[in-house]
Amino acid sequence: MKNKIISLIAIASIVFGGFGCQEVEDLTPSVSRSGINGITASFYGDESSENAFTSEIDSINGIITVVFPYNYPRTSDNVLTMSDLTKMRVTANLDDNVTISPAILYMDFTKENHLIVTDQTKKKKGYDVVAEIRKSAECAITNFELASLGLSGVIDEANKKISLISIDPIGSALATVTISHGAIMSPDPTTTALNYNDGVQITVTAQNGTNSAVYTVKKVVPSKIDLGMRTGSAKILWSKKLNTDLGITTLNMTGGMAVTKDYVVLNTRGLNSIYLDRKTGEKVGEIDLGTNKGSLINFYNTCDDGDNILFCNLASASSAFKVWRINGVTGTPQLYIQWNGGLTMGRKLSIKGSLDGNAIITVPINAAGYQFARWQVIGGVLQSQTPTIITISGNYTKTWNYNCDIVYTNPTNLNSNYFVSSYAEPYMFAWVDGNTNTFKTTAKAISSNYIQNATDYTVFNNCPYTVSNSVNPAASGSADVIYLYDVSSSSGLATAVWQNLPDLYGGKGNGGTNGNGSGDVALKVSDDGYYMYLYFMFTNGCVVCVQYDCINM
Repeated sequence: MKNKIISLIAIASIVFGGFGCQEVEDLTPSVSRSGINGITASFYGDESSENAFTSEIDSINGIITVVFPYNYPRTSDNVLTMSDLTKMRVTANLDDNVTISPAILYMDFTKENHLIVTDQTKKKKGYDVVAEIRKSAECAITNFELASLGLSGVIDEANKKISLISIDPIGSALATVTISHGAIMSPDPTTTALNYNDGVQITVTAQNGTNSAVYTVKKVVPSKIDLGMRTGSAKILWSKKLNTDLGITTLNMTGGMAVTKDYVVLNTRGLNSIYLDRKTGEKVGEIDLGTNKGSLINFYNTCDDGDNILFCNLASASSAFKVWRINGVTGTPQLYIQWNGGLTMGRKLSIKGSLDGNAIITVPINAAGYQFARWQVIGGVLQSQTPTIITISGNYTKTWNYNCDIVYTNPTNLNSNYFVSSYAEPYMFAWVDGNTNTFKTTAKAISSNYIQNATDYTVFNNCPYTVSNSVNPAASGSADVIYLYDVSSSSGLATAVWQNLPDLYGGKGNGGTNGNGSGDVALKVSDDGYYMYLYFMFTNGCVVCVQYDCINM
């Protein structure tokens, strides 16, 4: 037994001795790098996203250079000096198992700063940490516009080409240009009117005076995509607050918007209408309405395709409904329609076509029954002062009362389809069959807390589009959204192809709560067919212009 025990001990010693002779695994990386990958500095207490300054490492000479911008904040005129860098918070980016000494938290870059980096193999290397205030090397044009002509340049950054899309000659014009901060242009198109018909070259020199880029700016007539607007082309050209930017301080009274070839006309009840440059949003002047204004007289306005501005009164059971016609912003109001229908109407008025040719005029009747009045114009002649009353059946469950707008799709066909934006249950923007006056399809329902009451329709690059709004009438909640739909197929209302972020442009976030829940929309296509413009307005809020294009890029 004793011999057996001794034998077992001997075997165990051999076995465990074999394991005991194995080498400990070497955890040192097979490739040793510099150990330190950089130092980042920041101003203490500055919470801005740009407050992070990276470094460059010269491993051969043992120098780490932290690069600071010449201006800080980067787009300001404030010039950084070394005296600003006396107490910078710093962090080091190290490889695994690498240490530095002394430990760092702050550095004064007006003094010498030395670090010892000990890598994974215990090898030590010294570095001097210095600061450099460096002027920007960026030399790009990021935006180019000829605002007076309503042209926005399409920038091909890779090839340094800027295309001004126009069929007509452009000639000479001043430009509005955004370039890299601190850079300069030669020639400067913002101070010198250049002729873009044959193309011009603009040299952009960076703030550092060394880096530069040469852009060619030229009028071009590009090809179009096959159908509709180019995905991602939506661009907000301008936005104006009714109160602070345009001087409309009367609350809850600006409810109508008429868009002509050159102007956006805002109707404020009881006051002369003002008109803005359609390309820039700048206020140009006022339309003299004479005696044809009052809180219930110039209640709402719109425009046809021939620059005829229409405005109407708010009629009741005891007053006639009237529509006035103005030929352009310098015209004089002329009574166009007068109908003693004994109905409450006039909160909205829409037209498809032109009073100088063919048109269909629609006015919702603000009572139970889902009805609207319709007038027809053929060959420039209004067919009757008395409208046809149309009833939409089988879909709505309650009256739309004060909130409804209706627009036809074909100015020559009374049986063409039309779109209805209203507050009637089931609170869905509707595409209506003009033959049966019943729903073809609807958009998704919106909350009953918000109001739909404006729509428009157009065809752009052979594709039909329609638009509707969602207005917030309260001081809480989140709405004030515009929905643009591609209705080239029957499923077009299922999903909007563009919509704005809520709350940015409405009354709640700007001039004051939009108690009437009113607003307006309009779609216009440029004469050359390359651009579609969506104009929208929220009472007490903003009027906005969005541009889309169909350029084949």
